[in-house]
Amino acid sequence: MGKTVQIIPHITDEIKRNILVLGQKMKYDFVITEIGGVAGDIESLPFLESVRQLRWELGGDCINVHLTYVPYLAAAKELKTKPTQHSVKKLQELGIQPDVLVLRTEHDINEDMRKKVSLFCNVSPEAVIQCKDAPCIYEVPLRMQKQGLDAVILRKLGMAPEATNSDLTKWNNFLAKKQSATEDVKIALVGKYVELQDAYKSISESLLQAAVYNNRVLKLVSIQSENLTKENVAEALQGMDGVLVAPGSGPRGVEGKIIALEYCRTHNVPTLGIVLGMQCMAIEFARNVLGLTDANSTEMASTKNNVIDLIETLTVVSSENEYIRSGAYDCEIAADSLAAQIYGKTSIAERHRNRYEFNNAYKEEFEKAGMRISGVNPETGLAEIMEIPSLKWYIGVQFHPQYRSSIEKPHPLFVNFVKAAIEK
Repeated sequence: MGKTVQIIPHITDEIKRNILVLGQKMKYDFVITEIGGVAGDIESLPFLESVRQLRWELGGDCINVHLTYVPYLAAAKELKTKPTQHSVKKLQELGIQPDVLVLRTEHDINEDMRKKVSLFCNVSPEAVIQCKDAPCIYEVPLRMQKQGLDAVILRKLGMAPEATNSDLTKWNNFLAKKQSATEDVKIALVGKYVELQDAYKSISESLLQAAVYNNRVLKLVSIQSENLTKENVAEALQGMDGVLVAPGSGPRGVEGKIIALEYCRTHNVPTLGIVLGMQCMAIEFARNVLGLTDANSTEMASTKNNVIDLIETLTVVSSENEYIRSGAYDCEIAADSLAAQIYGKTSIAERHRNRYEFNNAYKEEFEKAGMRISGVNPETGLAEIMEIPSLKWYIGVQFHPQYRSSIEKPHPLFVNFVKAAIEK
């Protein structure tokens, strides 16, 4: 409103507000905030300054945990702590003193080297923790607990003067299940970002968790949707126990997803479509079952049969902020549907990030032909879940279930999807 906006205090105050609001309004006991990059990065400076201020303002209710890399020089056959010392020195120049150091390494760091790091970085010896490579990422927290990281943090926050034993029973049970599984379940992940290792990380981890709870080893096969054609789709999906069609945006690779979904639907392959994956389910069904050969999403092309359309053309919105659904939205599920059976209830809330939705003008036509809209948002009536009851397992969702899956509580959609894939 015509006033001067400065990095300090306006932007730093906003950063602090966003960190603190989780504890103040949501009443969380702990708020963990990660600042990525390297100490001294220009783009990180406002965030580091905000953390410096928070540490000063909150006193004993705030600590800084600094992660550094300890390289191993193969020629000299030794680890080098100089990068850690320089990184800590850089932070100290910015007014931040790490309370805990976590040393990322491929080799064990001996006690003498830890004492050296402790002395040169002004960090207590018990607060210098090594994070060595592990065969499985889920073993890392257990290794850190053995070194007392949890107890050190609690003591430094004044919450536990003596070391305590964390209850990681469920975590250990998960690892035991993972290590005991011997049989495979083969899932195809059809998407257009499959060359990027972490593009679908939350999905692949959700599938892994679901496989473990089904006593199986996940064999995930990534398939580039751009390369799929009607001529090669059978070969590409042959031998798959289940197929997951990934989310995304833009027209690239969409036709390949539609081809994959036609194959899955006509061959009764257990299939899960997430957001754009669900939208492609609707497009494929409209084209090949309803005979609407030009059916498409307005995100991809201008068409008469826009079975997928923008929110603002499908609902009454009061501001531009409502042109996108972001965050958790309620969903009411039909009691006699497969989705209700999977969730074990008819009222859920799931996380969204989308502007395009199923066009309810086609709902009656879809349901007459066998595609059921089994979950809807109670406020807007927008489709949240669609399924084909006549098939073994064919479900599309307009939300991101992978964001609610965890080791201790794997998402029921993924668990049931993998179970159906195994039974196939």
